[in-house]
Amino acid sequence: MADPRIASAIELVWREAHLLDHKRYEDWDRLWAPGGLYVIPIEQDTEDFASALNMVYDDDRMRRMRIERLTSGYSISATAAARTVRTLSRFVVEHCDDKSAELCSAQVVVSHRREETFVLAADVTHRIRLDGPEPLIQEKVVRLINSTDAVNSFGFLL
Repeated sequence: MADPRIASAIELVWREAHLLDHKRYEDWDRLWAPGGLYVIPIEQDTEDFASALNMVYDDDRMRRMRIERLTSGYSISATAAARTVRTLSRFVVEHCDDKSAELCSAQVVVSHRREETFVLAADVTHRIRLDGPEPLIQEKVVRLINSTDAVNSFGFLL
């Protein structure tokens, strides 16, 4: 945390979690760099997301379509949307220079929907662009620990 670049990248990840927990999806979308990629792969070790099976593989357009579905009220994911509280910790810096930083962290999301509470855990990698006026998310990869299990509709973003 002594490096201000790392501190600003971690602050961005925490701000992202706050916005998602409060369903401020349009504000969340503004945290992304143009061309940013949001991925939830099924295979734990894959790096070739374009050729792999993913739960989510969203570029700018798909991310905005997902936000529209969550906020329109016309989809199952928007009906009785889950309330969430997420915690991110165990930050490890994989890379950092003046242009970008790569952070790995652990995420635990507790969600409550329709009188049921669920817990999801994941390893998350954020690639943060640092070369602009403010840090932006270039890529976010969420590796759920149970990614090969059947998944119900979340009703929220990871």
